[in-house]
Amino acid sequence: MSSKENEKIIKVPQTVTIKKLGLLLNIPVSTIITELLKNKILATINEEIDYETASIIAQDLGFETEQLIENDKDSAMTLEKLLEICKTEKESGKNLQTRPPIVTILGHVDHGKTTLLDTIRKTSIAEKEAGGITQHISAYQTKKKGKLITFVDTPGHEAFSGMRERGVSIADIAVLVVAADDGVRPQTKEVIAYLKEKKIPTVVAINKIDKPEINLQKVKQELADNDILIEQWGGKYICSEVSAKNNIGIDDLLENILLLAEIEDFKADEKRNALGIVLESHLDPHKGPVATILVKTGTLKVGQDVVVGKTYGRVRKIEDFTGKSLNSAAPSTPISIMGLSDTPNTNDILQVADGKTAARLKSKNAEENSGNGRESLTSQNMLRRIEDEKIQKLNIILKADVQGSLEAIEQILSTIKSDEVCVNYLEIGVGSITESDIKIAAPSKAIIFGFNTQPTPVAKRLAEANEVQIKTYRIIYELVAEIKDLLSALLPPEIIRTDFGKVEVLAIFKNGKKEMIVGGKVKKGKIVKNSRLEVWRDERIIGHGIMTNLQQNKIPADEVKQNNECGLVFEGETKLKVGDILASYHEQEKPKSL
Repeated sequence: MSSKENEKIIKVPQTVTIKKLGLLLNIPVSTIITELLKNKILATINEEIDYETASIIAQDLGFETEQLIENDKDSAMTLEKLLEICKTEKESGKNLQTRPPIVTILGHVDHGKTTLLDTIRKTSIAEKEAGGITQHISAYQTKKKGKLITFVDTPGHEAFSGMRERGVSIADIAVLVVAADDGVRPQTKEVIAYLKEKKIPTVVAINKIDKPEINLQKVKQELADNDILIEQWGGKYICSEVSAKNNIGIDDLLENILLLAEIEDFKADEKRNALGIVLESHLDPHKGPVATILVKTGTLKVGQDVVVGKTYGRVRKIEDFTGKSLNSAAPSTPISIMGLSDTPNTNDILQVADGKTAARLKSKNAEENSGNGRESLTSQNMLRRIEDEKIQKLNIILKADVQGSLEAIEQILSTIKSDEVCVNYLEIGVGSITESDIKIAAPSKAIIFGFNTQPTPVAKRLAEANEVQIKTYRIIYELVAEIKDLLSALLPPEIIRTDFGKVEVLAIFKNGKKEMIVGGKVKKGKIVKNSRLEVWRDERIIGHGIMTNLQQNKIPADEVKQNNECGLVFEGETKLKVGDILASYHEQEKPKSL
């Protein structure tokens, strides 16, 4: 390779397959795969790596790279780009019409967030949720004084900080729920910090006001201490006192939301092609891939070609959150769409595309999915592919009802920190557990975990024939607890050592092949019968053994203390000499836990 070639800067996109990187660098794919293996990354020809990894590999091979910034027509739309478009659109003042406010309800777990949404929507979402925890993110609408309000539901548990932040980023208004009987808690403080950082207009809802022995003044003071000063105290935050359970103060809360929406004046361009964000997706056995979309701007119509992240399709059907069919969906409308080629990921952006763009994406996917298929190797899942013999891996296949469940489970499991064990995901996906999952699991003895999903009858029979374990759950934390227990079982036990004392060898009485009888004097602490012995010579350890017998004054003893002489039987490979020091100690194995 010439120096001139080395000086050429290679432009590499944000993600690139191994095959395409080989073409860009004009070198064999095998060379790139070998270089990846040197960096402990196992990848095949059709897998994708991110720019950072591609850049490191290219530099190792003598190339200089820079990231290729693709034009808007061909580059993938991100949430950040979408939000910037919406912001610029509002500032432009063209074709703008008032749209419903998008509201997210946030707060500490068990402060009544989901019950509040339940009361607003007159549904029974809270009762249906196993374990009382919001497992997914979804959106709903309600009407007050003839005006629509869109609610985006996000989990309150500490493990779902990423999903909460996304909910805030796509919302116009946040409702901060604080329980009157509990006050400001850790997740409340986390939410407050994020709301202030992003400057999200906020309404405070103090919930559970009908409970006995509450102290509203204390709660308001705690809010003030965290820089949330309500209007009654001379601040800028509107506050509603409510009981979600008993429908107290709900009308006042909705009116406050509409008041804040009127002040903020939320608008969008209904005439443009739609841009929306995927809140959820799942594989329906009858409808196929179904995606829950929140339309941020523009209007989506039945029959339009769309690109959603890395999938595509033609909108065959649009349903609102109640299941009613729609011909089109305007800004701030939460909908479910059918007609996509695959389930998109949560947070993917929907764009209306012309036929040529959809055809190009279809062709690209067909090419990249040929052969062994393609899996994105981001910096997160690269860690799962590191070949390190010191790390014990728990091979699993994870299937769930919807993408939000997968995200929640992965997020919780990612908090498990260990240098000795890790979860190795062989496959992750939505939908039923199928025979292909069994075929992947069988060779590596992987365990299949299903959340709110079940194996097909064929898969169940195949699993029994191949002795593949399938474990299904309805509560996320039961699934996570099982995986933690299995990981803990892989941990090597902790060795706890107790040192007793040291004896100096003064005489050798018998020198057998693996057994020696010696006399000595205890120099420190005590020595104990049947303890382990560490042999020291010239201030270094030269061997180990076991004390099988111990005598003091020719009388059997269980232990001999400092400054006393003794005789002992040493069993071990090491040949002792006069002057050696024997350290007496005991080791106990203790199971580790994560």
